[in-house]
Amino acid sequence: MRWGILGAGNIACKFAATVNEMEGEELVAIGSRSEEKAREFAAKYGAPLAFGSYDALLESDEVDAVYIALPNNMHYAYAKRALECGRHVLCEKPFTIRAEEAEELYALAREKGLFLMEALWIRFLPIYEKLGELISSGELGRLRSARCEYGFIAAGARRERKFDSSLGGGALLDIGIYNIGFLDMAVRSRVDTFTSSVDMNEYGTDEFSTVTFEYNDGATATMTTSIGIDIPRRAALIFDRGVVYFDDFQHAEYFDVHTKERDWRVDATFGINGFEYEIREFSRCVRSGLSESPVYGAEDNVRILSLMDGIRESWSMKFDCE
Repeated sequence: MRWGILGAGNIACKFAATVNEMEGEELVAIGSRSEEKAREFAAKYGAPLAFGSYDALLESDEVDAVYIALPNNMHYAYAKRALECGRHVLCEKPFTIRAEEAEELYALAREKGLFLMEALWIRFLPIYEKLGELISSGELGRLRSARCEYGFIAAGARRERKFDSSLGGGALLDIGIYNIGFLDMAVRSRVDTFTSSVDMNEYGTDEFSTVTFEYNDGATATMTTSIGIDIPRRAALIFDRGVVYFDDFQHAEYFDVHTKERDWRVDATFGINGFEYEIREFSRCVRSGLSESPVYGAEDNVRILSLMDGIRESWSMKFDCE
């Protein structure tokens, strides 16, 4: 797969480094608003092409697939443009700001016969396949409740970038999607209702929130998300006959299981850094002529985005009434 990257930030660097360590994957181009920055990035990661505009990269016939690593508010427009240019698309999370935009993009991908996927990379980690096998075995019984937390401190210009509403800012869109994505994999049923509390910041976006979900099978889950407090990425799943603990559910290479009879650890270490699994799934689906992944496709993505829409709408209604 001949990859082009839109954007030259930290996440783009990690993606480029991962591609360079994988067989069958080739980094051929980088697109940035600054041609100088594009050339520096291309030289660092060995890409032969550097473009001083995003559109120039999308129009290049040297590129098969595009990884979109731009600010949140630009995802929809450039994913659409990439599909219109005939490129397969892997777009960073959040895929779009609103669920209806995602539905439009998936419809366009099907129309064009192109592959499209959100880069929710934890969805493809091998440890979660093992978690699914454990849950499906029934050894732990029914899932009763779950919890997960994630928070970090952003300062200076990074804080402004993370919270600016015009850029699609806020903790939920930026990292809360990891919490919701984890719960979506682990609970494996649909949300009936939710309640939440939120602290808004000077930019008018969410800085800290706790959301509690009730599911249609009777399970409950709570997630805490913050950009302003350093919170370890821990998670727990409580079943009838045992508990599963993650010390770091985002970069998960293992989880611990505790039951009345025994305790054990399940391992699945990364081959590179964790990004390789979404890239591998992307290329497999393209070779198979698919427009979406059976592991994480349009229905999954839109379900999560719709839930995030609902949470954000509930906050707006709350604050509009004050």
